[in-house]
Amino acid sequence: MAEEHATFGGGCFWCVEAVYQDLSGVLEVVSGYAGGSVPNPTYREVCEETTGHAEVVQIRFEPETVSYRDLLDVFWRTHDPTTLNRQGADVGTQYRSVVFYHDEKQRAAATQSMAETDASDLWKDPIVTEISPLTEFYRAEDYHQNYYRSNRAQPYCIFVIEPKMKSFREAFQGRLKTG
Repeated sequence: MAEEHATFGGGCFWCVEAVYQDLSGVLEVVSGYAGGSVPNPTYREVCEETTGHAEVVQIRFEPETVSYRDLLDVFWRTHDPTTLNRQGADVGTQYRSVVFYHDEKQRAAATQSMAETDASDLWKDPIVTEISPLTEFYRAEDYHQNYYRSNRAQPYCIFVIEPKMKSFREAFQGRLKTG
Protein backbone atom coordinates (compact mmCIF):
# COMPACT_ATOMS: atom_id res chain seq x y z
CA MET A 1 0.00 0.00 0.00
CA ALA A 2 1.48 3.34 -1.08
CA GLU A 3 1.76 6.16 1.43
CA GLU A 4 2.34 9.86 0.86
CA HIS A 5 3.05 12.91 3.02
CA ALA A 6 1.53 16.38 3.15
CA THR A 7 2.70 19.31 5.28
CA PHE A 8 0.37 22.17 6.21
CA GLY A 9 0.40 25.15 8.56
CA GLY A 10 -2.92 26.70 9.50
CA GLY A 11 -2.37 28.36 12.86
CA CYS A 12 -1.62 26.47 16.05
CA PHE A 13 -0.49 22.96 15.17
CA TRP A 14 -2.66 21.52 17.95
CA CYS A 15 -5.77 22.58 16.01
CA VAL A 16 -4.57 21.33 12.65
CA GLU A 17 -3.36 18.04 14.13
CA ALA A 18 -6.73 17.36 15.79
CA VAL A 19 -8.65 17.85 12.54
CA TYR A 20 -6.51 15.56 10.39
CA GLN A 21 -6.28 12.82 13.03
CA ASP A 22 -10.01 12.20 12.59
CA LEU A 23 -9.93 12.01 8.79
CA SER A 24 -10.28 8.60 7.16
CA GLY A 25 -7.14 7.58 5.26
CA VAL A 26 -4.81 9.54 7.51
CA LEU A 27 -2.30 7.20 9.12
CA GLU A 28 -0.35 9.65 11.28
CA VAL A 29 -0.19 13.36 12.03
CA VAL A 30 2.99 14.82 13.52
CA SER A 31 3.24 18.37 14.84
CA GLY A 32 6.41 20.22 13.96
CA TYR A 33 8.13 23.18 12.37
CA ALA A 34 9.02 24.06 8.78
CA GLY A 35 9.93 27.00 6.60
CA GLY A 36 12.63 28.57 8.71
CA SER A 37 16.38 28.93 8.72
CA VAL A 38 17.37 27.45 12.09
CA PRO A 39 18.02 23.71 12.31
CA ASN A 40 16.14 21.80 15.04
CA PRO A 41 14.25 24.79 16.46
CA THR A 42 12.57 24.65 19.84
CA TYR A 43 9.02 25.79 20.50
CA ARG A 44 10.34 28.75 22.45
CA GLU A 45 12.57 29.83 19.55
CA VAL A 46 9.72 29.51 17.06
CA CYS A 47 7.42 31.57 19.32
CA GLU A 48 10.07 34.28 19.58
CA GLU A 49 9.84 34.55 15.77
CA THR A 50 13.61 34.34 15.36
CA THR A 51 13.72 31.14 13.29
CA GLY A 52 11.29 31.86 10.44
CA HIS A 53 9.49 28.56 11.05
CA ALA A 54 5.76 28.00 10.99
CA GLU A 55 3.92 25.59 13.25
CA VAL A 56 2.91 22.79 10.88
CA VAL A 57 1.68 19.25 10.78
CA GLN A 58 3.09 16.51 8.62
CA ILE A 59 0.42 14.07 7.54
CA ARG A 60 1.13 10.50 6.45
CA PHE A 61 -1.82 9.29 4.40
CA GLU A 62 -3.10 6.58 2.06
CA PRO A 63 -3.89 8.26 -1.28
CA GLU A 64 -6.23 5.38 -2.20
CA THR A 65 -8.48 6.41 0.69
CA VAL A 66 -7.93 10.17 0.93
CA SER A 67 -6.34 12.15 -1.87
CA TYR A 68 -4.01 15.11 -1.54
CA ARG A 69 -6.82 17.24 -3.02
CA ASP A 70 -9.11 15.96 -0.25
CA LEU A 71 -6.53 17.05 2.34
CA LEU A 72 -6.38 20.47 0.70
CA ASP A 73 -10.18 20.69 0.77
CA VAL A 74 -10.10 20.14 4.53
CA PHE A 75 -7.23 22.64 4.87
CA TRP A 76 -9.12 25.50 3.16
CA ARG A 77 -12.24 24.88 5.25
CA THR A 78 -10.80 24.39 8.74
CA HIS A 79 -8.79 27.60 9.19
CA ASP A 80 -8.97 31.15 7.85
CA PRO A 81 -6.53 31.34 4.92
CA THR A 82 -7.31 35.04 4.42
CA THR A 83 -5.56 36.34 7.53
CA LEU A 84 -1.84 37.01 7.38
CA ASN A 85 0.17 35.54 10.26
CA ARG A 86 -2.88 35.00 12.44
CA GLN A 87 -5.55 32.49 13.39
CA GLY A 88 -7.96 33.92 15.94
CA ALA A 89 -6.04 35.05 19.02
CA ASP A 90 -2.85 33.29 17.84
CA VAL A 91 -0.75 36.01 16.19
CA GLY A 92 2.74 35.79 14.68
CA THR A 93 4.57 34.46 11.63
CA GLN A 94 4.62 30.98 13.16
CA TYR A 95 0.81 30.89 12.73
CA ARG A 96 0.85 31.70 9.02
CA SER A 97 -1.27 29.78 6.53
CA VAL A 98 1.11 27.70 4.44
CA VAL A 99 1.19 24.63 2.21
CA PHE A 100 4.65 23.07 2.03
CA TYR A 101 4.68 20.90 -1.05
CA HIS A 102 6.78 17.74 -1.29
CA ASP A 103 6.98 17.58 -5.10
CA GLU A 104 5.88 19.32 -8.28
CA LYS A 105 2.60 17.40 -8.38
CA GLN A 106 1.66 18.72 -4.91
CA ARG A 107 2.72 22.26 -5.88
CA ALA A 108 0.45 22.19 -8.93
CA ALA A 109 -2.46 20.71 -6.94
CA ALA A 110 -2.06 23.26 -4.13
CA THR A 111 -1.84 26.19 -6.55
CA GLN A 112 -4.92 25.04 -8.48
CA SER A 113 -6.88 24.25 -5.32
CA MET A 114 -6.06 27.65 -3.82
CA ALA A 115 -7.15 29.45 -7.01
CA GLU A 116 -10.42 27.50 -7.12
CA THR A 117 -11.11 28.16 -3.44
CA ASP A 118 -10.23 31.84 -3.82
CA ALA A 119 -12.65 32.12 -6.76
CA SER A 120 -15.43 30.42 -4.80
CA ASP A 121 -17.59 32.17 -2.23
CA LEU A 122 -16.06 30.24 0.69
CA TRP A 123 -14.11 33.31 1.91
CA LYS A 124 -15.03 36.94 1.26
CA ASP A 125 -11.42 38.16 1.50
CA PRO A 126 -8.57 36.97 -0.75
CA ILE A 127 -6.52 33.97 0.33
CA VAL A 128 -3.00 34.86 1.52
CA THR A 129 -1.72 31.31 2.00
CA GLU A 130 1.95 30.74 1.18
CA ILE A 131 2.78 27.80 -1.10
CA SER A 132 6.43 26.83 -0.69
CA PRO A 133 8.67 23.82 -1.18
CA LEU A 134 9.33 21.74 1.92
CA THR A 135 13.03 21.86 2.60
CA GLU A 136 13.06 20.39 6.10
CA PHE A 137 10.52 19.27 8.66
CA TYR A 138 11.43 19.24 12.36
CA ARG A 139 9.29 17.24 14.76
CA ALA A 140 8.01 19.33 17.67
CA GLU A 141 8.66 18.37 21.27
CA ASP A 142 6.79 15.32 22.56
CA TYR A 143 4.37 17.35 24.69
CA HIS A 144 2.97 18.91 21.47
CA GLN A 145 2.10 15.54 19.92
CA ASN A 146 -1.53 14.36 20.16
CA TYR A 147 -2.20 17.47 22.21
CA TYR A 148 -5.97 17.67 21.83
CA ARG A 149 -6.50 13.96 22.45
CA SER A 150 -4.31 14.11 25.57
CA ASN A 151 -5.47 17.46 26.99
CA ARG A 152 -9.18 17.87 26.27
CA ALA A 153 -9.79 19.53 29.65
CA GLN A 154 -7.28 22.34 28.96
CA PRO A 155 -8.94 25.74 28.32
CA TYR A 156 -7.36 26.11 24.85
CA CYS A 157 -8.77 22.73 23.86
CA ILE A 158 -12.22 23.53 25.23
CA PHE A 159 -12.56 27.06 23.83
CA VAL A 160 -10.52 26.93 20.59
CA ILE A 161 -10.07 23.36 19.37
CA GLU A 162 -13.43 21.83 20.36
CA PRO A 163 -15.56 24.37 18.40
CA LYS A 164 -13.30 23.82 15.37
CA MET A 165 -13.67 20.06 15.74
CA LYS A 166 -17.47 20.34 15.99
CA SER A 167 -17.63 22.31 12.73
CA PHE A 168 -15.19 19.91 11.07
CA ARG A 169 -17.18 16.82 12.10
CA GLU A 170 -20.41 18.35 10.78
CA ALA A 171 -18.85 19.38 7.45
CA PHE A 172 -16.93 16.17 6.79
CA GLN A 173 -19.17 13.48 8.34
CA GLY A 174 -18.75 11.01 5.49
CA ARG A 175 -14.97 11.19 5.56
CA LEU A 176 -14.31 10.61 9.26
CA LYS A 177 -12.68 7.59 10.83
CA THR A 178 -15.09 5.21 12.49
CA GLY A 179 -14.62 3.34 15.71
